Amino acid sequence: MTTLACPSYAGYRFRAEIISHAVWLYFRFPLSLRMVDELLAARGIIISYETVRQWGRKFGQVFANQIRRRLPAAGDRWHLDEVVLTIAGVKHWLWRAVDQTGMVLDILVQSRRDTQAAKRLLRTLLKRQCRAPRVMVTEKLASYGAAKREVMPSVEHRKHKGLNNRAENSHQPTRQRERQMKPAWCMDRHWSSGRLLNDLSCLASPSVRRR
Repeated sequence: MTTLACPSYAGYRFRAEIISHAVWLYFRFPLSLRMVDELLAARGIIISYETVRQWGRKFGQVFANQIRRRLPAAGDRWHLDEVVLTIAGVKHWLWRAVDQTGMVLDILVQSRRDTQAAKRLLRTLLKRQCRAPRVMVTEKLASYGAAKREVMPSVEHRKHKGLNNRAENSHQPTRQRERQMKPAWCMDRHWSSGRLLNDLSCLASPSVRRR
């Protein structure tokens, strides 16, 4: 059995329990950094919202990866969907893939919504999952069909908006976070798709649920 490496808390003033709780609050609920700061202050833990942000960047992905490794194998039906996001005034597309149980397989933030972007998503999925699905379910965007014919032509493709509720429902936590963080995402010129993806890769995983 593979032993998961524990993150190192050496050099941090606060205990591991406090750091992990702060990170869990930020990624589990649609809270801003200042809200997490205030919740901890109510318990007598005085930190700044910048500290919460640094903890999230340092430990969020580590926690998410640890629990992803404990998850069962992904299903054989992939649901793909995309939604628009505005980051620093620039339109981006958040591409997401989930299986039939709702487990997130992968997410990508891209500047385009075309065949090239769809192919990149499929190739990333194949590389991560190491196998093709039995069925791919999407909405009626033509880019999915064109990408599928080139990347995995033997896979059955079902195109119907009503069949893709799994992927659409998976966007809900992202939309909640977007509404909460909209002033930063839309107005702060220092926000980037890479920084947003770091948040989303933790937010999208079942790892945001406390164990």
